[in-house]
Amino acid sequence: MTSPSLDLALSIDIQLCFEKFNLVIKQDLSLQGITGIFGHSGSGKSTLLRAIAGLEKDINGTIVLNGTSLINSKNKHFIKAELRNIGLVFQDSRLFPHLNVLDNLKFSAKRCKNRRLNFNEIIKLAELDNLLHKHIDELSGGQKQRVALARAILAEPKLLLLDEPLSALDRQAKTRLLKLILNIQNKLQLPMLYVSHSLNELQQVCDKLLVLSQGKVIGYDGIHSMIHQLNTTQLNSTQNNFINQQTSLSLPIKTLNNGHGLTTLTLNEDAEIYLPALEENITGESLTGKNLRCFILANDISLSLTEPVNSSIVNHLFATISTISTVGNKVLITARCAKGDTEQEFFVSISAFSQQKLALKELQDVYLQFKAGAVRTYLY
Repeated sequence: MTSPSLDLALSIDIQLCFEKFNLVIKQDLSLQGITGIFGHSGSGKSTLLRAIAGLEKDINGTIVLNGTSLINSKNKHFIKAELRNIGLVFQDSRLFPHLNVLDNLKFSAKRCKNRRLNFNEIIKLAELDNLLHKHIDELSGGQKQRVALARAILAEPKLLLLDEPLSALDRQAKTRLLKLILNIQNKLQLPMLYVSHSLNELQQVCDKLLVLSQGKVIGYDGIHSMIHQLNTTQLNSTQNNFINQQTSLSLPIKTLNNGHGLTTLTLNEDAEIYLPALEENITGESLTGKNLRCFILANDISLSLTEPVNSSIVNHLFATISTISTVGNKVLITARCAKGDTEQEFFVSISAFSQQKLALKELQDVYLQFKAGAVRTYLY
């Protein structure tokens, strides 16, 4: 297994011009963990990955990875794709159809000089033990992507690029691959850039989020903070359903099952959040105390001026309204739940009619309420 590298960074300052589209990116990225790249279709996500990988040549500007210049157009410097030591996994696996799984993996391993990773450990990590002698046309979409992921890792890249790796998969296969990507990153400390049009996927595994729109950067921050910034962006977006406005959370698990089929998360010393009970970890490792990535759609939270007492809804949180943003008949309310040093923002989408009916205003105390099923996670 590889050891973590320090101060991993990617510096991008490029222009790439097409007939109907220009990509203009100037951004320094930390490569610790997994960095998500998000934007609507045509925003430049995949083009940016291709530029980093060396598959786009007509670039003006510079790309520097960990102090090594990959391209400098002014000096006519360009490192070829095959010499950049950057892995790329596409949304279609692009495996060799005439080779079985084992031979696909061996082909990649042979190309790596001074190999440090153990071949059998990567097979086990990618959960491919029982698939090695299968032909590619015998594999499901999720299995193909696991092979493609392992094949990219066996080349021992300095950076792994994932371009919509889950787009063709069903929910169950997506969940399995998300867990696998997260586990691989944790075990190998391999920096990853993960492109997706699904904010929900990115929320589950990414540490930071880069957001593109029409070929330009419109935001870069920690995953939870950036998602919350996008909630406001949605109000003024010309793109339909640019995002599902949501509260992005990472909270410690207090109890896996409270005896009533609910998992309990700790929000602060006085407040808890309930969601449907998570499955036991098949490895036997206790989940109690671990942080759970989850999210609640703004449409799934309602407001009450008084504390709900006789209600079937299990989640009731005392909060204070911090902002009210109105566009047409839609209102986005930001409310803060604070206790001691712990503070969490929640986002609530209601109609202008409801806002006027309740006479809601900033700094007003309210109660948030939402069902256990409104708390969503992909990882368990």
